[in-house]
Amino acid sequence: MSVSPAGSYAGDVPALEAFEALSSEPQALLIDVRTKAEWAYVGIPDLSSIGKEILLVEWQSYPAMAVNEDFAEVLAEELTRRGIGSETALFFLCRSGVRSLAAAKAMAAEGFDRCFNITGGFEGPMDEQRHRGEVDGWKAAGLPWVQS
Repeated sequence: MSVSPAGSYAGDVPALEAFEALSSEPQALLIDVRTKAEWAYVGIPDLSSIGKEILLVEWQSYPAMAVNEDFAEVLAEELTRRGIGSETALFFLCRSGVRSLAAAKAMAAEGFDRCFNITGGFEGPMDEQRHRGEVDGWKAAGLPWVQS
């Protein structure tokens, strides 16, 4: 994974590649941009095996699903408070990779140089039985997760 020019989006990565980077890069951070309802009822990635926590910041809020207009500003402030610089690898995750792509691009526009979208998201697309979590994404890759 490379550093992109300031203000540009770094690219898409599969869930397994993101987990490997999170494991090997001490500062790398996973940011889950799904809704509070999704975190509570669907589950969240579990990074305890690599000694990390995830950052939960809604890109949109349920049930209206209005985009959080303050997302980039609030997240930038939180990252600064945590000592996370613009060169740190930030991995964005949603259900299927659409909201997280928008979030990664928004943070790249804020000057963060290594914003990656996790393709397939947490659950990925539906399979032939219209179930998620089997085709692509965090769950399908067999990566650790927990449900409350």
